[in-house]
Amino acid sequence: MQEEKLDQFIGRFVQDLGAVAHAATVVLGDRLGLYRAMGDGEPTTPRRLAEKTGCDERYLREWLAAQAASGYVEYDEDAGTFRLPEEQAFTLASEDNPVFVPGGLQVAGAALKDVDLVAEAFRTGNGVAWGDHDADLFAGTCRFFRANYIGNLLDSWIPALEGVDEKLRAGAGVADVGCGYGASTRLMASAYPDSTFVGFDSHGPSIDAAEKAAADAGLTNCRFEVATAKDYPGTGYDLVTVFDALHDMGDPAGAAAHACRSLAADGTWMVVEPYAGDDLSENLTPIGRIFYSASTMICTPNSRSQEVDEALGAQAGEGRLREIATRGGFGRVRRAAETPFNLVLEARP
Repeated sequence: MQEEKLDQFIGRFVQDLGAVAHAATVVLGDRLGLYRAMGDGEPTTPRRLAEKTGCDERYLREWLAAQAASGYVEYDEDAGTFRLPEEQAFTLASEDNPVFVPGGLQVAGAALKDVDLVAEAFRTGNGVAWGDHDADLFAGTCRFFRANYIGNLLDSWIPALEGVDEKLRAGAGVADVGCGYGASTRLMASAYPDSTFVGFDSHGPSIDAAEKAAADAGLTNCRFEVATAKDYPGTGYDLVTVFDALHDMGDPAGAAAHACRSLAADGTWMVVEPYAGDDLSENLTPIGRIFYSASTMICTPNSRSQEVDEALGAQAGEGRLREIATRGGFGRVRRAAETPFNLVLEARP
């Protein structure tokens, strides 16, 4: 055993332990509105933050110290004040931006709560259905991915599809499959008021949340129904979308086949999946670390709880995704766009 390598690994573990421990304080600050209260960028003290938020001053002193130690807030030793810089405020205090991050840690927290569930699945080979997870998973997933969709869906991904933007502007029919809380559905419905959108998801509580969010936003051109990717109703759709959900399905090829049947003859299947190369060695990166970890705790167990049990995993790669689309009956598949976090595939019958 090499002592230098041991020291390097212990150093990495300390960083990881600090990150995991700090994650709980980020979720706490998000839930209590502490980042939002500091979003003006003005220096504050525990007492002033307590007056502003109604929280206990002693707890806030400890929380602010944790934020300072992690570099989330700046500490002025001479003045005894804490300040949330503009850059951190942008990512922590407002959900309506493309780099809002607390939702990701909300997902990670839910995964930690479900270790016993997943451990039993490891022992038995059984799955863990989406709805069996801690409720923070559902809201956290929406909040985390919504930021990415705000940054890319309307300005980059849809325009990259052949003729789809024009169809949506003129008035098209769209099915958003595996929509969860409906963030993607609502973004599209807001941007294309002459088109009609139906969000489908197998998780009833998520559909309830999606309906409420759409009603609160005053959207009248979208609705939501409980249905799976293999049995959602309707045909002749101009666009069928699956956002970060195909790899979670037990039978992704069956989902692809149903999507192909439900499309109009000149329709488009848009598949957004986590970015990945086709070989494991390509994905041994910080982003791959996130997705493999999430896939271990959430995505693969969910797939294994369903029929067929394909278990693509969250790092399936373009090659496997193309093969799934081809098995489903699509004749043309191309990579339409990509980001450091996502692959966007366009498939046509």
